[in-house]
Amino acid sequence: MQITLDIPEAFAAQLTAAGKDPAREALEALAVEGYRTHRLSENQVRLLLGFATRMEVHALLQEHDVYLNYSVDDLEKDIRAPNPHKH
Repeated sequence: MQITLDIPEAFAAQLTAAGKDPAREALEALAVEGYRTHRLSENQVRLLLGFATRMEVHALLQEHDVYLNYSVDDLEKDIRAPNPHKH
């Protein structure tokens, strides 16, 4: 799906002057807000933005002061999971 946004020219010029692509900035803002509000998963953000790794998603979220949706239950599951790298 393609969505068209109209933004003030001054705002677009400000983003462009900062070396940023206004369309990409809008897409990233949508993805970050979707994750922050639990409407998008980490993997959905990764796919939406074309990132190859989860670490890229984590870096983007950190840039925007958004914490990972990682609960105590998630931590406990990770602790109990077998470690295939442990010998």
